[in-house]
Amino acid sequence: MADSSGFSSATDVLEIGAEPAALRQWLRAVWDHGAVLWMLARKDFQVRYKRASLGVSWAVAVPLLQAAVLAVVFSHLVRAPSKVPYAPFVFAGTVCWSYFSGATLPSVSSIVDGAGLTDKVWFPRALLPIVPCLANLVGFGVSLVALVVIAPLLGAPISPWLLVLLPATLLMVAFTVALGLVLAALDVYFRDVKFLVTAAFLVWIYVTPVVYPQSAVGGLGPWLDFNPMTGIVLLFHLAVVGPVEPWHRAVIVTGVATVVLLLAGIEGQRRYDRLFVDQL
Repeated sequence: MADSSGFSSATDVLEIGAEPAALRQWLRAVWDHGAVLWMLARKDFQVRYKRASLGVSWAVAVPLLQAAVLAVVFSHLVRAPSKVPYAPFVFAGTVCWSYFSGATLPSVSSIVDGAGLTDKVWFPRALLPIVPCLANLVGFGVSLVALVVIAPLLGAPISPWLLVLLPATLLMVAFTVALGLVLAALDVYFRDVKFLVTAAFLVWIYVTPVVYPQSAVGGLGPWLDFNPMTGIVLLFHLAVVGPVEPWHRAVIVTGVATVVLLLAGIEGQRRYDRLFVDQL
């Protein structure tokens, strides 16, 4: 309705009910708020390295130090295949694991921690678990470049297998995002989830062939294929040191797990997005 001055007296109001949005509508909202996602990811990255003397160099220093420690410790415990340069083997596994753990752990509590922001500005809360996954890509990219440069110096062959790093990275990011969407939704209702996930990661790294080949654990090796992170780690090993062990089944398991988690995460975020506010 317009008043005598010709201006409308009504104001636009965003009405949000309790009913979940249709899938197409929800996906459109996520896409339309892409600028918000990039802004939050950029802010997260800047805050992480703010006032750090070495800045993003820590993204290389931490995985490299971790790889060095694990290589020294496990070289006395694990019998790696003689044809495999062990140091780049460990470095490759550590680089992808560092991204996965560094992005997943903050994703779990992202919706709860971001309650103050979403109370002021509306946007699909599914963006919040994705923010750490994007922000950590910068550090991962620096680490990946360091891996490609350092690995040949440590004895790794330069081969066409390096091209596998691209699909390996895409699969790693997709799995991390999918898992983050599911865990973040669960954490809204069950606040113990972030503690359980933190404890699980302490064990998860040792049941993932990050620093040892599957053959090193004998008959238990094939069972590691059903760990979704195994396929990702094997692809990184494949890219850096070449074929070491069979990897096809593990990658298929990872791909299936990624699709299932992604569908579950999207549906959970869509269905409960408007109800999260009652739990925050």
